[in-house]
Amino acid sequence: MDTVTLIRPDDWHLHLRDDEALKAVVGHTAAQMGRAIIMPNLTPPITTTAQALEYRQRILDALPAGSAFEPLMVLYLTDTTPPEEIERAAQSGIVKAVKLYPAGATTNSDSGVTDLAHCDATIAMMVKVGMPCWSMGGYPCRDRYFRPRSGVYRKSDEAVAGAPPGLKVVFEHITTQQAAEFVAQAPDNVAATITAHHLLFNRNKMLVGAFARTITACLFLSASSIVRRY
Repeated sequence: MDTVTLIRPDDWHLHLRDDEALKAVVGHTAAQMGRAIIMPNLTPPITTTAQALEYRQRILDALPAGSAFEPLMVLYLTDTTPPEEIERAAQSGIVKAVKLYPAGATTNSDSGVTDLAHCDATIAMMVKVGMPCWSMGGYPCRDRYFRPRSGVYRKSDEAVAGAPPGLKVVFEHITTQQAAEFVAQAPDNVAATITAHHLLFNRNKMLVGAFARTITACLFLSASSIVRRY
């Protein structure tokens, strides 16, 4: 066999947000994907099973009529997530994973984990019930505009790679050779996902040279227009 045909693919990293943004986006995903891992970094984040079930219902309500799309719900891990919440999530049959956001690493991550040591009991429960951990990390950062945060990712990578062997860990949207090597050399409980469009361009390419000057000029004009208007 030389080829594999994906008749109905799944999306393993989907941001639907909420309210009007949710209604505008979910139909496009449902037209292509059978299932999707739903990112929980809303404002406020989805930190409990009850919130996840409510969010799932809002997603289902926003789907086009007749859609069979299945949202796979995820809890947002915090320093204070109790082990009992993980047990409830597993028993629900609806929540499929827990997402680790290092605090301050990305959009709506202020409530994320500051130190994985705070989560020892919670992680032990994840191992017990078989709940995987999806990690916001997994790649050394060569983005010149993102370097101040790269240490957060490395700290997350090192800590999660050293997690209990029974914890299933998925590093999300890896994009570099170093990240692939990191996962290849990690224990068997560690895997990764690749987000294809992240491989096309990064901000180093976007914000350097003539293209960058054009974008900067457009942003300046837009900002000036907003200032004049308000």
